Amino acid sequence: MTALAPDALDAAYHEALGRLFARTGGAWRLGLERVTALLSALGDPHVAYPVFHVAGTNGKGSTVATLDALLRGAGMRVGRYTSPHLVDFSERVVVNGVPMTHAAITAWLTRWEPLLSDLGATFFEATTAMALSHFAEERVEVAVVEVGLGGRLDATNVVQPLAAGVTQIGFDHMEYLGDSLEAIAGEKAGIYKGSAVAVVGDTSPEIRSVLQKHAETAGAAPVLVTGRDWQVEDIRVHAQGTTFTLHADGQCRRLTTPLVGQFQAHNAAAALAMLRGAGGRWAEVEARAADWLPGVRLAGRFHQAPPWLFDVAHNADGAATVVENLLAVGMPHPLTAVVCVLRDKDWRGIIRAVARAAERIVVTIAPTSPPNRVWDLVEVEQWALAEELPIERIDDFGHALAHARAEAATVLVTGSFHTVGDAMERLQVHPLAR
Repeated sequence: MTALAPDALDAAYHEALGRLFARTGGAWRLGLERVTALLSALGDPHVAYPVFHVAGTNGKGSTVATLDALLRGAGMRVGRYTSPHLVDFSERVVVNGVPMTHAAITAWLTRWEPLLSDLGATFFEATTAMALSHFAEERVEVAVVEVGLGGRLDATNVVQPLAAGVTQIGFDHMEYLGDSLEAIAGEKAGIYKGSAVAVVGDTSPEIRSVLQKHAETAGAAPVLVTGRDWQVEDIRVHAQGTTFTLHADGQCRRLTTPLVGQFQAHNAAAALAMLRGAGGRWAEVEARAADWLPGVRLAGRFHQAPPWLFDVAHNADGAATVVENLLAVGMPHPLTAVVCVLRDKDWRGIIRAVARAAERIVVTIAPTSPPNRVWDLVEVEQWALAEELPIERIDDFGHALAHARAEAATVLVTGSFHTVGDAMERLQVHPLAR
């Protein structure tokens, strides 16, 4: 393929992404048939390397980031697949911290466009196949793969993992996953496989029981459960991260992750359990966790770039966790929150949570919010005023950011990946910068 000039490459990249994103239209089509056929046509690249597979409502991104940092710390070549992105699509597919290049993305999408169309591949199926193919081409030694939605029917569930872990379960995507935590847990548990390690990371006894039962039914071995096979105690949250005591395999260790929050201790412990359960050289990596935990980075989760603080919390539980972290760390006040939530999310619960920590809340519309999911700011404003919450409505996103910054020592930007990504782009905060 002839090399393109930078401007032409940029245009080709955005044109290719435009065709890819067009595949998001219509109803969500869950299932493994199309992605299996697609990978088969590509030569089944996903069987060329071992995989750690992570699902969950909250905490899966942190667990993936921890696994990535530990494995890279041990000198391995690691592929990391996550979603969604914050600023640039290439953030989703990363090898040893380096995103897939625009040229490589453009070339892959252009080459395989006819096959994608013939199979009717969705956006996420095509992106998953591209990531798994890229990892094989880059000869990774191991990949860490984050589930997109659910687990059982998610496109990533084609992998046969060394270890599969499920983190905290909460209410999200209920139209696809079920209207109870037990039903949602059952869908997430669909990533557990026979003869592979299963890690149960949810701290609720009821949900742990559901996940454990699904893992055992699937024939997973061993099945490692938080509170039974390891314990997390004495969690201390501070501005530099989270320190905790981990009891596992008869050992007691005091560890620190740079990620901030009570649940970051549990997420780190789940990642360590996945390595420990996999045994061999993976358990050797886990044994040196204290050496490599300082390398953990996770964009958009309590992401500090003073005076800005970014968090992609898009459900009430996530927002409550952000507030707990704010109170624990003691961020400078006055604190203003810039909030934009997609209308099909629990925006009332998110605003109520944020109001516990913010003197002012500016509600706005993030430019990249999908048109069919933009929240109604008139409805939001009327509700918040009736609730006597400190709301200001500024429709223009840029003006909202500037207004919030003018009168605050800390500005929290939250509510969705779109909100945080759009803010990072405008403020020139690079998601993958160290």
